[in-house]
Amino acid sequence: MDPKQYGPAGERACARRLREKGYRILCANYRTRFGELDMIARQGPYIVFVEVKTRGPHALAAPAEAVTPAKQRRLMRTAELYLAAHPSTLQPRFDVMEVEMDGEGRVTALRHLENAFDAQEEGDF
Repeated sequence: MDPKQYGPAGERACARRLREKGYRILCANYRTRFGELDMIARQGPYIVFVEVKTRGPHALAAPAEAVTPAKQRRLMRTAELYLAAHPSTLQPRFDVMEVEMDGEGRVTALRHLENAFDAQEEGDF
């Protein structure tokens, strides 16, 4: 599989998993000047901003390690813009989904890290 295809394939796998868990996908690939939110979903009282990180068979680090504090700040700013355009009474939450794939593009591991980081630490929301 072409490594450029890992990301979209990982996002599709995550969307399926979220739907299986009862989430409703509201939006995918929401872009602003600050960055992109891979998925926005609703689950119970939460509006969930999901960052998907996909890695191929020879990755040296866990996918979630790429969600650095700087990346978290960009995700929070993007979420703020989404909420300004789409007001909601739901509680915001930031999740990370890790996808590992083999060389053929098959998912070998998929982990959902709920509430992976907290916007309250930055004083947002």
